[in-house]
Amino acid sequence: MTRRREKAPQATGTRRAAREFVFRVLFEADRGDLPLEAVFARSEGAMLEGDDTFTPLNPDALAFAGELVRGLSEHRAQIDDTLRRTIRGWSFDQMAQTDLNVLRLAAFEMLFTGEPHPPVIESAVRIARKFGGDESGRFVNGVLAGLSRAQNGDAPQQSPRKEGREDSRPAPQLDAEDGKGAEASADTGEVQGPAGS
Repeated sequence: MTRRREKAPQATGTRRAAREFVFRVLFEADRGDLPLEAVFARSEGAMLEGDDTFTPLNPDALAFAGELVRGLSEHRAQIDDTLRRTIRGWSFDQMAQTDLNVLRLAAFEMLFTGEPHPPVIESAVRIARKFGGDESGRFVNGVLAGLSRAQNGDAPQQSPRKEGREDSRPAPQLDAEDGKGAEASADTGEVQGPAGS
């Protein structure tokens, strides 16, 4: 009987994998109060040496991840300021670190790159669902949808409906995947924090 050899994982070239890698670097840097670029360099080295806690990235995905890290480092203050204005009713101290770092990563791409918003938001929601709490995907989706509307100068398409209120306004837009939506202010597009967090 012959033994099968385990195949080494193939390097991934997707932007989603690169975003997840950067999210993990950002999370570790924030938790350890370490410089983002130093944590990226250490994580890149570990991944290239075969550390199986990281999805292997091909050279293009790794270059994209490096661009994200440099951009996050350079624009962190502007990103945080934008998120503080977008998220109403929650301070950064009250938010789950996972949600905050997913939002920072996606906000950088939405504010400072030409990347289309829908795939950035989709990737952020997937990362939030994978690493965050029960409401993380919904919360991240709502915040980023509000940010996207604000970036595009669009008024919110729908207003939240208050319990017991008799009016003709439609209910909030629902996320197609989980049937839930985050509440956005009709006046500003700002998003209320997640319920129960």
